[in-house]
Parts: sequence; structure tokens; C-alpha cells
Amino acid sequence: MAEAYRRHDLLDVEPGAWGAVLAERPDLAEAPHVAAWVEDGRPVILRRSHPGEAPGLVPVGLPLPPRDGKRRIGLTLPPEAVRPRRPLDLADTRHACPPAWSETVEAAIALGERLGLAPCPFGSLLWQSLTGLPYLSDRSDLDLLWPIAGAVPPALLDGLAAIEARAPMRLDGEILLANGGGVNWRELDTAGPRGTVLVKHRDRLALREAATILAGDPE
Repeated sequence: MAEAYRRHDLLDVEPGAWGAVLAERPDLAEAPHVAAWVEDGRPVILRRSHPGEAPGLVPVGLPLPPRDGKRRIGLTLPPEAVRPRRPLDLADTRHACPPAWSETVEAAIALGERLGLAPCPFGSLLWQSLTGLPYLSDRSDLDLLWPIAGAVPPALLDGLAAIEARAPMRLDGEILLANGGGVNWRELDTAGPRGTVLVKHRDRLALREAATILAGDPE
């Protein structure tokens, strides 16, 4: 069912369904890479639903590389046409990282190991790792997801801030909560005990007290 998937989940698509949905999108006929995307073994990613989209379909997306217009393509697929793919850990993507990122990437991996967490890339690093296409540039951020089952360890936010202070790039990303919501780590770090943060779900946005998020109470 579509409800089983969360934002940022990677999904493989049944080739016949991919051809069928593209047949209804003549605007994508000349878009680079799109026609052969699934045949080339590339996944799509679950995105937030847009108003007016059929609730029974799975909203997915894929971005094109900067050299091909950096277009973000959104599609909807029937639930039976997709299946989940294992997420990539940051350690899986070392081969795609620019040399200047090595120290920062190793520091993030080490932070995760100390806290029993496995950061996952998204954004340009994820797509370059998955596709082999050139998504990364000198202006790219290092985007990471940090899945958390309960309370947010204070050492995680402190550690991320310390890593970013030494990094050659912006360190962006989200803390992924047990209910599937995601909150920007920097917003959570700077909100203060009485502050609020924006939590993004696949079907809604919600303002929550930062203190309740930090304590592991996402609802």
C-alpha cells in the first residue's frame, strides 16, 4: 500500500508501469535519461503529495543532473508498480564523494557509529551514487538523513554543528522521526526549549514544539 512508504524512501518501478505513466506525459518525451530510467536500474524517490493528486497513487520523483536542466520530475504510480529498495548508508557513497569532502564524510560516519546511528545521503550525493551521472558540483551541500527511533541524542546535534564548522560545504539534512516526519537538524538545534520547528510528512506539514521532538514524542 502507498501508506507503507515515507518521504525519501527509494522505490524500484515495474518497467511496464513506467512506460505506461510516461505515455501520459508527452512533456517528458525529450527529457534526458527519463525514458530509460527504470530500464537502467535506477530508482525513484517518494516525495510529498501535491494538492489534487489521487490519494491511492504513490507520489514519486526524480531530479535531472544540473547539466540537463536540474529539473525535478514528479509522477504518480499505482502501489502495485513499486517496491522498496534498501536505502544507501553514507558509507556506501564514499566512492562518489569529492576528495575535499573526505574528512567531513568520515567525521559524519564516525559520529553515527558513536551514537548507534546510520546516516543516509540524499540530494546530489545520493543521485550521483545511484546513477553515475554528474550531480555534484563545487556548490553542492552534503545532505544527510538521520533516522531516530526515540529521543534525539544531544550529542547528535552538537556533533553535526561541530562537523559543519570545519566542513568545506554546507551540512544540511533532516532528523527522521519514528512516525515518518522529518525536521531540519539545524532548525532543531537552534529552536531553543520553547521554540517550534516545522515537521514534514509525506502528506502534511506540522509545527511542533522542539522540546517534544527532542524528547522523542513526535505526535
